Amino acid sequence: MNPRILAATVGRVLRQLRHDRRTVALLVVVPALLLTLLYYMYGDQPATGGQPALFDRVALIMLGVFPFVIMFLVTSIAMLRERTSGTLERLLTTPLGRLDLLFGYGIAFGLAAAVQATVASAVAYWLFDLSTAGSPALVIAIAVLDALLGVALGLLCSAFARTEFQAVQFMPVVVIPQLLLCGLFVARDEMAGWLEAVSNVLPLSYAVSALTEVGAYPEPTATLWRDLTVVAGAVVAALVLAAATLRRRSG
Repeated sequence: MNPRILAATVGRVLRQLRHDRRTVALLVVVPALLLTLLYYMYGDQPATGGQPALFDRVALIMLGVFPFVIMFLVTSIAMLRERTSGTLERLLTTPLGRLDLLFGYGIAFGLAAAVQATVASAVAYWLFDLSTAGSPALVIAIAVLDALLGVALGLLCSAFARTEFQAVQFMPVVVIPQLLLCGLFVARDEMAGWLEAVSNVLPLSYAVSALTEVGAYPEPTATLWRDLTVVAGAVVAALVLAAATLRRRSG
């Protein structure tokens, strides 16, 4: 990768985002609205058996899940538009490399994710009194990493879609199974053996585990660092694979 070209790519993507008000609203406003909905669903549920309040448990996990889902959707469609409009084909005739392009997207949307995670966390902690044993700053960092995971998988899946509708169709294949098996609905160690084995290779499982660790312990644990390493590795691997499979056009 060329640092100058990478920086130029990041700037171009950020300028595109700035002028797309609907996408900005989706990235920043929608997670806060969904957290508001969760608060009115679970805010009155008391803590039982020494466990955190239900809202605290659900909202903490959703602070990581919402960025993952939203960024997957936004980036898969954004990259597909680059191909269908012919922009990608023109860009790749310049010194711009595929890794410059993909990592530029990752960094740009990572910066957007930092804003998204900060706003959503501010709403959760200071408006709805979310309580966690660990630091809110660590929750924000994990949320940004989860968003980057969504970006990387979205860019990878966009290489196999020819239309925006096909890009959206990857959500039931890539996103929903991870949501079902990440431990959000059933603890992973309580699943059938083969389901737990599948869960163990899905990166979102480790993202949820990391957030759970922050919710339970005031200081970072060895399990937390392991989980973050796995998620970060999945992000890099997905971006490299996306660069290897990137096509200039959708036709």
